[in-house]
Amino acid sequence: MSGRTGRGVRAAAALLTAVACQSAPAARAAPLPDSATRPSGVVTWAASADRMGEGTAGQGYRLVVRTSVGGSDLRVRFTNTFGDRPLTLDSVYAGLRGQGAALGAGSNRPLTFGGARTVSVPAGGVAWSDPLPGNVPAGTDLVVSLRTPDAAGPATGHWMAMQTSYTGQGDHTAEESGADWTQTTGSWWYIDSVAVRPARPGSGAVAALGDSITDGWQSTTDLDRRWPDYLARRLNAAGRPVQGVANEGISGNKVLADGAGQAALHRLDRDVLSQPGVRTVFLFEGVNDLKADTGVTAADLIAGYREIARRAHAAGTCVVAATVGPFKGWSEWDPDAEAVRQEVNGFLRGSGDFDAVTDFDRVLRSPYDPERVLPFFDGGDHLHPNDKGMRAMADAVDLDSLDCTR
Repeated sequence: MSGRTGRGVRAAAALLTAVACQSAPAARAAPLPDSATRPSGVVTWAASADRMGEGTAGQGYRLVVRTSVGGSDLRVRFTNTFGDRPLTLDSVYAGLRGQGAALGAGSNRPLTFGGARTVSVPAGGVAWSDPLPGNVPAGTDLVVSLRTPDAAGPATGHWMAMQTSYTGQGDHTAEESGADWTQTTGSWWYIDSVAVRPARPGSGAVAALGDSITDGWQSTTDLDRRWPDYLARRLNAAGRPVQGVANEGISGNKVLADGAGQAALHRLDRDVLSQPGVRTVFLFEGVNDLKADTGVTAADLIAGYREIARRAHAAGTCVVAATVGPFKGWSEWDPDAEAVRQEVNGFLRGSGDFDAVTDFDRVLRSPYDPERVLPFFDGGDHLHPNDKGMRAMADAVDLDSLDCTR
């Protein structure tokens, strides 16, 4: 057992042990909880939903996610957002990771939906599991195991997880052994949020709305070195009121136009404002809108930013915006795109539309060529930061700016 995962298992002793003596409820179909209802608690992990190709009947998934804030009454949101038919989940478990696909002894527990062990998620819908008694630590690997007996048509999930998870045939969701989870996947399937009830009253979360940099591309796979991961560790160590972090980045995403995922303007409500306990939206998008001669002007992008801020404020959340980082040397860079970036960043630095601004451009740029990423932070493609750059971004965030109320 690795030190990283072993500490989490030992700290919890056994995930959600309060259910150990409960008898399993009878397997029956449960009605979908109201998809518009945001449960109490705080989001501890999230990944934006997107189209994932065709679903596979009888497929099992053992999905590894990393908590940010710890707490009790674990709930998981299952998504069929892009499905064209109902999605049946007939066996769903949650536990703490041991090593690889194996779970910590005594930690794997069944999830229910309205008291039932089976749920049918309608096309375009979501379903929250019932609260599961017991405690889940902060900064630990949670494993959600599920089976889809009749999945077909478009699947929903998150393609670029930067995290190894596992698949298998047959129903092995209740097993703590990893022996039957013989294949791997670099994606998350059918889940997009995990929430807990934090021990500290008044705790909240920040949701990072972004593209591939937020999604973690060029950070090290399986080590949780995306900039929101580093931010979560800072918040946890500092004991801040805001401790939950929802990573709502999609590689290739744009503010204005659908493509790699729905545009930020189109997914704001589902991916961000629906998350439990979100107090602040951290907006860091725009480079995909302005590169490659898309025709997007600074005025276009500024209008998109203002619309996101207006809607987030109307929902009662604060908005922290980040400047667009340098990308000279990337294949789609040109002087026209750079001119738009500079104009947009000038607006962001001086605008009163946001509750705070984090200047990622100043953090990442080279002092010798401010249109380029500092080589020490460059992940190799002149756009995406490496692990050091990701950490520098997280370190630049003013934690006080995230603890904002409206």
